[in-house]
Amino acid sequence: MLFTRFAPSPTGYLHRGHLLSALFVFAAADLFSAKVRLRIEDHDQSRARKEYIDSIPEDLERFGFKFESVSLQSKRQALYEKYAEILFLKQKLYPCSCSRKKLFEENPVNADGEVIYSGHCLKKTIDKNSDFALRFKTPDKIITWEDLLLGKFEENPKNQCGDFTIKDRISQWTYQFAVCVDDLEENIGLVVRGEDLRNSTARQIALSEALGRKTPPLYLHHPLLTEKSGEKLSKRQHSKSLRAELEQGLSIEDLLGLVCYEAHSIPKKAPLTLNETIYSIQKTYFSCFLKK
Repeated sequence: MLFTRFAPSPTGYLHRGHLLSALFVFAAADLFSAKVRLRIEDHDQSRARKEYIDSIPEDLERFGFKFESVSLQSKRQALYEKYAEILFLKQKLYPCSCSRKKLFEENPVNADGEVIYSGHCLKKTIDKNSDFALRFKTPDKIITWEDLLLGKFEENPKNQCGDFTIKDRISQWTYQFAVCVDDLEENIGLVVRGEDLRNSTARQIALSEALGRKTPPLYLHHPLLTEKSGEKLSKRQHSKSLRAELEQGLSIEDLLGLVCYEAHSIPKKAPLTLNETIYSIQKTYFSCFLKK
């Protein structure tokens, strides 16, 4: 059985960008006969809120999405400890005491403004009781992978980001680590997500391999909805939530059609059912996979 996942973070209410991502997940799942898991990625406890956690399955159910299972990252601390121990025994980790200021002062940054860590703390010895961050020794090699929409990529994560953190200085597991453990444990064989996360793929393949994964999942990175300014819809940009838009009088079908229109999947705004929306996404973006 093939599994995929929809994995929002509970740092605000869901908005149209999330709705589009869920539609791509379910459109791909339908094409590849996959089951969909809902994973609430609340690894960042400084920003996660219970009201947002509770709202995610509620909002998705209103739109008609149904999931094989529901999981919460904050309930998996023991599991993350177990996999960190695997990396520790393989000598793939080291502590890092660099402050954010020091990181940006002493390391180059990539095109996305992300630090390419040069290994300043590489020789440090791990003290499990310290409050240091933990970095993964990223292999210096080309990783070849193929995106179902975007094609083939050959990337060296060592050049993209250097050795990256799996746990930060306040003892929170990072996105890069938690998502690799979750995908391995939940048997995720198809990863469907926004193209803003494409640059994470090579490093996640490298980390997953170190964690014991034999074969990487299939990947599909979809286009994003953007504000008029050109920036992607996001909670940090105060994008209007689906709840707010429903309260203002839009129907479920109106919002589904609107997202489809904004994704250039239909030529003009029109209300659509969930099944019509999924088929429209498939026809526009997955035509090469559709049965003739």
